[in-house]
Amino acid sequence: MRVLVKEVNWLGDLVISLPALHAVRGSASDGRVAVLVRRELAGFFDGFDWVEVLPYAFRPGVRGLLDRWRLARDLRARGFDLAVLFPKSFDAALLVALARIPRRLGWRSDGRGILLTQAVPLPRERERHQSEDYLELLGHLRTGVAAAETPLLPVAPRQRDEMAAWLARRRANPSAPLIALAVAAAYGPAKEWPAEHFAALIDLLATAGCECVLVGAPDERDRCAAVASASRAGALVVAGETGIGETIGLLSLCQGFAGNDSGATHVAAALGVPTVAVFGSTEPRRTGPRGGRTRILYQRIACSPCLARTCRYGHYDCLRAITPTHVVEALADLGAIASPA
Repeated sequence: MRVLVKEVNWLGDLVISLPALHAVRGSASDGRVAVLVRRELAGFFDGFDWVEVLPYAFRPGVRGLLDRWRLARDLRARGFDLAVLFPKSFDAALLVALARIPRRLGWRSDGRGILLTQAVPLPRERERHQSEDYLELLGHLRTGVAAAETPLLPVAPRQRDEMAAWLARRRANPSAPLIALAVAAAYGPAKEWPAEHFAALIDLLATAGCECVLVGAPDERDRCAAVASASRAGALVVAGETGIGETIGLLSLCQGFAGNDSGATHVAAALGVPTVAVFGSTEPRRTGPRGGRTRILYQRIACSPCLARTCRYGHYDCLRAITPTHVVEALADLGAIASPA
């Protein structure tokens, strides 16, 4: 059976969907799965030797309708037997229906049930981790799939080597432990630990003999540069210079990681890097990074979790209550750095 998986649209969600992607692999006749994913996220799969990546991008307006029709035609020509839709959007269901894929499995949401051959009611359990939702969806396949443990994220050797060369050119002290920091979050400031806390963290890590590198998307570079400038020790800034594949390669070379609830944080945890995640408005039981080398710092207050992009009270106390010392201690507990004196 030829299987197409329509993947989710955010980096962190891609990581969360990994156990389900591994599970659905077992229903493919040759052990290979094709994934349909936004073009800017395609690099996430560079290290996978059993995934065929089908990147796409839709132009705005009427031209986007033409892009969708062409993509549906191309998918139809590939002869898929089964489409599994991780996103809940109408657009995803319409695309695989236009492609005439015989079996189309997805959540019954957004008025799209008629477009699916197996429309599954949305999960009611909101306390469990989101990764379990995807596995529940797969449980409705008639062929059945085996649940997978949370897998490590594979790294493309070429990109690891490229980022090792980048670090060799930029680092002041190559023998020092390298700690990556993700200081921004696309969702909004209710997910962002204060910039001054990150600057203080850089200086505390420098005192512990570490160097820091700040990762992020192009539109996060200014915040990264401001944080690095606000610290006394300074830090490397790679935000905006790498795609997702290169970022994965870079993070795999780090001895530790600290960041907001963001895609990079999920990637670091999936790589097995000692990872400290600072949570604010969101619920870590639902969307926290997973893995044995992960520590989540979360200060639940009266309004937690609000799930908002901005704090309606303007104080961001859930984030401010977590101090740079807390992060340093967590990194030490995970073995990323030496224990502070």
